[in-house]
Parts: sequence; C-alpha cells; structure tokens
Amino acid sequence: MKTAASLKKGEKGIIERFLDEALSAKCLEMGCLPGYPVKLIRKAPFGCPLYFKIGKNYLALREEEALNVVLK
Repeated sequence: MKTAASLKKGEKGIIERFLDEALSAKCLEMGCLPGYPVKLIRKAPFGCPLYFKIGKNYLALREEEALNVVLK
C-alpha cells in the first residue's frame, strides 16, 4: 500500500482513500478529494512536515497524517 508519506521529492500519485476518518474530514474541508493528483514538493528538515501540491492547492501535512493518505 502506497501512502503520501512514502513519496519521494517530485514523485506523484493519486489519492485513493483515507485511513483515518478525522483526517478524512480535515482533508475534504481543505479540498483534497479522492481522485486528486498529489505531488511531494519537499520535506522540511528532519522529515516533518511534508509539503504537497494537491490539485491546485498546496498543503503541509505531518508524517503521521501523510501515512493515512492512500495513493493509487
């Protein structure tokens, strides 16, 4: 199972689903929907947070949160 946290810089994926319901609600409120493309822009020093481009938006997620975003 591939997650957003497993992406390398510049790598892309497509959101398939969310493992955590609370995170799912949070992401949906910010416009991150299943089927949207995800690209890892960069990782902050020490690996957290992770900066993503999701659709047309930019979003920073903690590594624990990114582990709950399953990609195709």
